[in-house]
Amino acid sequence: MMELEKLLEIAKKAASVAGTEIMKIYQSGNFSIEAKSDDSPLTMADKAAHIKIVNLLKETEIPILSEEGRDITYEERSKWEYFWMVDPLDGTKEFIKKNGEFTVNIALIHKGKSILGVVYPPVIGEMYWGSEGQGAFKETNGEMQKLNTTKKSLKATVVNVVASRSHMSPETEEYLSKFDQPNIVSKGSSLKFLLVASGEADVYPRFAPTMEWDTAAAHAIVSEAGGRIVLEDEITPLTYNKQSLINPSFIALPS
Repeated sequence: MMELEKLLEIAKKAASVAGTEIMKIYQSGNFSIEAKSDDSPLTMADKAAHIKIVNLLKETEIPILSEEGRDITYEERSKWEYFWMVDPLDGTKEFIKKNGEFTVNIALIHKGKSILGVVYPPVIGEMYWGSEGQGAFKETNGEMQKLNTTKKSLKATVVNVVASRSHMSPETEEYLSKFDQPNIVSKGSSLKFLLVASGEADVYPRFAPTMEWDTAAAHAIVSEAGGRIVLEDEITPLTYNKQSLINPSFIALPS
């Protein structure tokens, strides 16, 4: 059995150190970026964060699958019982816009399930984590706060829905039509999930493509806060280490 408490501390340290590396580049000046050229600040931040995270996680001797790492075949990774899933910098648009809503994501996957997750937005400076059976938490300036999803029914008159105000897909509009008075709330990157985990939002439907490393870390936090992330049928759990690392459409729900 994995020592989740010890692994959580390593993951939190890795996220923090990666965040420091990202901030050095983020604060180095105003920049505009074309599509992730090799010498762009975004690419440099991605790679610097990846290196820091891998250097710390490799001491656990658990395999690592990172957006910035080498391609690993399904044949190889399908044999892994446990592995780290990492997105060194989640929120490309947020980084470029310099609005601070990007995150470092580190998850531990066991047999298709995210059992530990750390999400760290370095500009905001709050550390979020969830570990199986231990609950979900936010740490701000050394103060810890337990996270809990809302207890509100999705049949309530006003429902806070995480969605993009500017890029509303037809599928999302159709989903919103089932609510009496949907109130749209919006954030970048994995922070969308954390709105659900903290009870600030009631539901997060996602009908646009995402990768597994975009969702894995926050998934553990939502689960430990009392929520769940399921496919469109609202029953089947979203799983990890699929042959294709592209996620299907999903919905993050409070319970």
